[in-house]
Amino acid sequence: MKDLMKAGIAALGLGAVASGAWAAGDCAAGKTLTDGVLTIATGNPAYFPWVIDDAPETGKGFEAAVALEIARRMGFEGDAVKWVRTSFDEAIQPGAKNFDFNIQQYSITPERDEFIDFSAPYYTAAQSVVVRQPAVDAGAEPTVESLKTLKWGAVESTTAPGLIQELISPDASMLLYNDVADSVEALKAGQVDAIMLDLPSALFTAAVLLDDGVVLGQFETGGDSPDELGLVFEEGNPLRDCANGAIESMREDGTLARIEAEWLQDATGVPVIK
Repeated sequence: MKDLMKAGIAALGLGAVASGAWAAGDCAAGKTLTDGVLTIATGNPAYFPWVIDDAPETGKGFEAAVALEIARRMGFEGDAVKWVRTSFDEAIQPGAKNFDFNIQQYSITPERDEFIDFSAPYYTAAQSVVVRQPAVDAGAEPTVESLKTLKWGAVESTTAPGLIQELISPDASMLLYNDVADSVEALKAGQVDAIMLDLPSALFTAAVLLDDGVVLGQFETGGDSPDELGLVFEEGNPLRDCANGAIESMREDGTLARIEAEWLQDATGVPVIK
């Protein structure tokens, strides 16, 4: 899988666009849905810490800040940026899109890439385990051996079911849910003992959505199949190359790291699962 991802990202031609026309403001000319306007989609609603107060236009929150900086580097600011909302699933279905790009924690996978195009990754997410305090009191620990004994829930349309099976291989069958909210409610109700979320979402869920939530541990990023997040484009959209140039320049000059530190800095101190 990693080789497929590397090949796909290499095919984007980052070296060609990072130093080329996009920086001069003309890469995106004539390539947006509305001439002179960049239409960005996000979730409905969009959650902390990705977007603060469900208001992406403020640039507050990790993905809101990343999206607006990408837009700025492609020549779009202020009223030249329009935000729209989509569900998670509809954006990765085949067909025409009502956005230029969509940003809402889309993991880059070969299966999804058959129907849409991804940008280069803007974030590598650590996957984390959320439980409730009773599970900790009963002996749950940040080890694979301990996690195998828990009853797991996962959101069916995400990469979580496959990762849980790959990283943990639980003793009991997983229960699958339509969205994160349903899986959190299942955790509250005691239907499952644990769910897997990216670390920022896990911290928010444990601290805000659960009265007794605990981020039990996180898996190390990297390895053979890191969970890398990318912008979603309609298949064949030439604007992707412009966005890739912006992302690459943000990585090179430290802007991506600065935005991550500003909005995801609380994602520290969680033990690594062994």
